Amino acid sequence: MPKRLELAHELVPTATIIAALVNPTHPNAETIARDLQAAARILGVQLHVLHASTERDLDTVFATLAQLRAGALVIGTDAIFNGWAEQLAALTVHHAVPTIFQRRAFAAAGGLMSYGGSTEESYRQAGVYTGRILKGEKPDDLPVVQSTKVELIINLKTARALGLTIPLPLLGRADEVIE
Repeated sequence: MPKRLELAHELVPTATIIAALVNPTHPNAETIARDLQAAARILGVQLHVLHASTERDLDTVFATLAQLRAGALVIGTDAIFNGWAEQLAALTVHHAVPTIFQRRAFAAAGGLMSYGGSTEESYRQAGVYTGRILKGEKPDDLPVVQSTKVELIINLKTARALGLTIPLPLLGRADEVIE
């Protein structure tokens, strides 16, 4: 999440207020908020942590974003938000809030940017583990492996709709650009 906050700030460097959307029922919600506040202080921006744990909460979140005049939104890492990727993409465009999410599905659905672990890489690693188990290895003997591949996806069509110009250094680091 702090890296997504950094990318949002790079995208909208004039934004002095940035919001983060966190699920308050997530077991690490407090740690996530604390890490984001620390990153915001380093970046010199004011961060407002907003909460949503149901789809009904989204109306309140976007009304609050407008009141705060937030220059960008960082959506938290939480499985509940993954299921709302299309709805969140539509809301962020409708409310003209530059937003970064954790999964490619958000950018593919019309959201502005995503930055997070590669879903394909995670599935590939799960397949490798499954293959090793089917060949007779014991799950207890297998090492814990985390995906190390992260992807930055930028939707240029959405950037144009929001009146944003993506900085060239950011565009150059993108793993995929959706036109």
